[in-house]
Amino acid sequence: MLLDGGMSTALEERGHDLSDSLWTARLLRDAPEEVAAVHRTYFESGARVATTATYQASVEGFVEAGMEPTEAERLIRLGVRLARDARDACSGDGTLRWVAASVGPYGAVLADGSEYRGSYGISRAALREFHLPRLELLASAEPDFFAVETIPDVREAEVLAPLLAELGVPAWFSFSCDGPLTRAGQPLVEAFAVAASAGRVFAVGVNCCAPADVLPAVEMAARVAHRPVVAYPNGGADWDAISHRWSSGPSFEPGAAAAWVEAGAEYVGGCCQVGPRDIAALSAALARL
Repeated sequence: MLLDGGMSTALEERGHDLSDSLWTARLLRDAPEEVAAVHRTYFESGARVATTATYQASVEGFVEAGMEPTEAERLIRLGVRLARDARDACSGDGTLRWVAASVGPYGAVLADGSEYRGSYGISRAALREFHLPRLELLASAEPDFFAVETIPDVREAEVLAPLLAELGVPAWFSFSCDGPLTRAGQPLVEAFAVAASAGRVFAVGVNCCAPADVLPAVEMAARVAHRPVVAYPNGGADWDAISHRWSSGPSFEPGAAAAWVEAGAEYVGGCCQVGPRDIAALSAALARL
């Protein structure tokens, strides 16, 4: 199953400045037609899944940006609707496509790089209070499943896993990692086990990690989780949370995905710095398998 690439990458290629704290979620307010255009572009590049522009979207974040709570809730649901409309617009060719509602970590909303560190210093109860209303909003817009992604910390996963079971929406669950560890420094093997404990999680894996980290992580996830693996790395650069820029150019190699699939990855795509052209190249590479 070919996933899409980075929403932020495609929007930046279309000339949008994403340097404020709302990141891609700002376009849900300011230019929703551009978000829809990115979804269509990824479908045209061969992707079968559209991941919504809700990764960094939260009621709290929109309110801080000057919106009323009801408008914030509308925008979060709009993120799913835009992806559904794009999918439906492409349905005439007979290809099955899906919408994944992006659920980013608590640290993403802080817009300070915490999503790459984890260990936010808040309680599990506070994490639950943050995640549950957002999950409920996304679920009410009827995505096909959740993309719980870039989770850096086992403790946050331990909060999210029972919430997914409680809501009953299917999900893939992927972690950001640094070699064999989560970004918070815990063994990745423990993280995969926690994610797999949620009954509605149909795939476990990694995203927004260096491409070189994917293969060992896929092998580990397949061994630990006993279910399909999801893998969609970033381009290989480091994120500078102060300047809100990547430190260098991408090093994503579509041909590397053959080894990921052989190791057990069934859901493959790209994250930040991986754009529509890369997904088209990845589609061609996977077609040769």
